[in-house]
Amino acid sequence: MPSAKQLADFGYKAFSASMMLLTVYGGFLCSARAYRYFQHRGVLRQAAEEQKTPNVLR
Repeated sequence: MPSAKQLADFGYKAFSASMMLLTVYGGFLCSARAYRYFQHRGVLRQAAEEQKTPNVLR
């Protein structure tokens, strides 16, 4: 039978590990969102540049 201190230590370690995993997962989601944002911004910028240039062949 574990003592109260051992249970508290295990609870603290389990809680800390879950918070660490949530932090890593949150960082992953944030970086994935930023990557998609910058990709989309580049596509929009490229489309705007194509509209600015006059097409001589038209």
